[in-house]
Amino acid sequence: MKKRVVKATLVSAMLFSVVLGQGVVAKAETITSVVTAKPTTSAVPTATEKPIATPAPIMRDNLFRFGLKKEVDLPVTISAGGLTYTLEKLMFYDVKSKEAQSLMKMYGYSDRIYKTPTKYMVWTKLTIENKGNKVIQLSSNDLSAKWYLKVDGYNLLTPSPKKKMLELNNKEALWSWVLKPGEKLSSYQMYGYIKDPTDISIYMNIGGEFEEKYIVKRPGE
Repeated sequence: MKKRVVKATLVSAMLFSVVLGQGVVAKAETITSVVTAKPTTSAVPTATEKPIATPAPIMRDNLFRFGLKKEVDLPVTISAGGLTYTLEKLMFYDVKSKEAQSLMKMYGYSDRIYKTPTKYMVWTKLTIENKGNKVIQLSSNDLSAKWYLKVDGYNLLTPSPKKKMLELNNKEALWSWVLKPGEKLSSYQMYGYIKDPTDISIYMNIGGEFEEKYIVKRPGE
């Protein structure tokens, strides 16, 4: 009888130990899983991450050097007779500056376009588009100018790019051009001027249709 009691006691003790051990293992697994859990990548930024750089603004003109107050910022678009003209860049370079001399040498421009010595070579970037239903051009077939850059009320003269003037629709230094309906062209054009500007506008006149838009108005207006 005593042997049975002792045996039963031992069995109970063993069962208790197993249950207790299982409880300890379960708790240990729970703790281990919490400690070893890794943070998500979004929570901790890496050392190699860099802020996104803000692109530098495009310099479209240097009119600030004359203290001029602009009515509108470039690009400026006007239209007449089915043609749209967009002035995208307008830079006044002293005729003796490295910028002016480089452009004159590269494309064959001359500063001898006025009786009075030229003071500035004016470099422009433009885009023209034919939105009409007929061909628009400035060539041997149609010599009439389609737009003007006006400074102080005068149409600026345009020297010819001798190295490019025989090339139609040249994209570096524009001279002769032809646009069929729906065609578009971006290029550059040089002008000359004799003194500091006070007002600036662009003017178009095609087939009796015209438009003018001021970039800088006359003082007092």
